[in-house]
Amino acid sequence: MTRTERPRLPPDLADHCPLCRQPAAQFYHRDRSRDYLQCKRCALVFVPSEFHLPPEQERAYYDLHENSLQDQGYRRFLSRCANPLVAELRPGSEGLDFGCGPAPLLARMLEEAGHRVALYDAYYMPNPAVMRKPYDFIVSTEVVEHLASPGAELQRLWGCLKPGGLLALMTKLVISPERFTTWHYIRDPTHICFFSAHTFRWLADWLSAELNFVASDVIFLRKKFPG
Repeated sequence: MTRTERPRLPPDLADHCPLCRQPAAQFYHRDRSRDYLQCKRCALVFVPSEFHLPPEQERAYYDLHENSLQDQGYRRFLSRCANPLVAELRPGSEGLDFGCGPAPLLARMLEEAGHRVALYDAYYMPNPAVMRKPYDFIVSTEVVEHLASPGAELQRLWGCLKPGGLLALMTKLVISPERFTTWHYIRDPTHICFFSAHTFRWLADWLSAELNFVASDVIFLRKKFPG
């Protein structure tokens, strides 16, 4: 059976949400390649695991990207997250660029602003040692939409933040079912999780974090001090 011939999904599915682990999801959208479900609790829209690319195909798709350390357009794009983050940081802060890719330009930009930045990427910088220490900030741009288990990964990152630290995320947000159907963001086969403002509000409650929508696709979560 081809994907275009697959039967339609029932309206209520026993497919666990990869963010909050809610056991039931509802049909949200389908295109020629994939189905999309929405969690009833946190509103995450996600692609069922049967449509995920195997690791070798996912890596091959990432290898097609042509971002470089000298790309001024890429620098302008990242500055939408970097500039407000730098404005929030104390001098000489230490952070982590999670999902930095093969050209960690964002880390360089933050280092140019006087901060120290460790690098981690599952394919290009797989250094687990950097995930075992505390940081003043963690930044992750255009990454969460690629995560098969965003709940576990975000909880792991949260555990690496010092009290008062910032988790800075950059990802496009789901606006409505109508706009989702023509959204360019879902055409990337490595994009499998789609957050909305509602989803981030749920996440902030779950993490007991202070939430700030810095821009339409830049979200800051601050870790509160205990007590």
